[in-house]
This record gives sequence, structure tokens and C-alpha cells, in this order.
Amino acid sequence: MSNQRNGTWHKASASNTIADGQAMKLRNFFRDCKELLEQNDNENSAFYFEQIMDELTAGKPLPTERKHVSRLLGL
Repeated sequence: MSNQRNGTWHKASASNTIADGQAMKLRNFFRDCKELLEQNDNENSAFYFEQIMDELTAGKPLPTERKHVSRLLGL
């Protein structure tokens, strides 16, 4: 006889997978914008897209308040 409890487990949520996929698409969109702007000699604009891309890569949500958006863009 064992005194060990049965382990608990649960299936991964499908919504997390969908949200992760959408976040990756959004990040890739900002990456593509940054790269296209750099190719067309718009490095200043590309910087702002890179700031947003870094925020998403770090797993942070996009800010919704104006002052947080301003902080993200370094304004």
C-alpha cells in the first residue's frame, strides 16, 4: 500500500494557444513594419515599431492608457 496521493493534471487550455498565436502574429507584424521602414531609410519611425515589438517579445501586453503608450514610445 502506498501513502502517495494521486497526481493531478489538466489539459492545456486551447484559448492560451490561440492567444499565443495571435500575439506572435502581432509581434511579427510590428517586426515587418520595422524592417520595411528601415529598408526605406525611415530609421526614426522604425525605432518606435521596435519598441512595441520588444514589449510584446517580453510578454507584456500593449498599454491602453495614453501615458503608458507615451512611456513605451519614449516620448
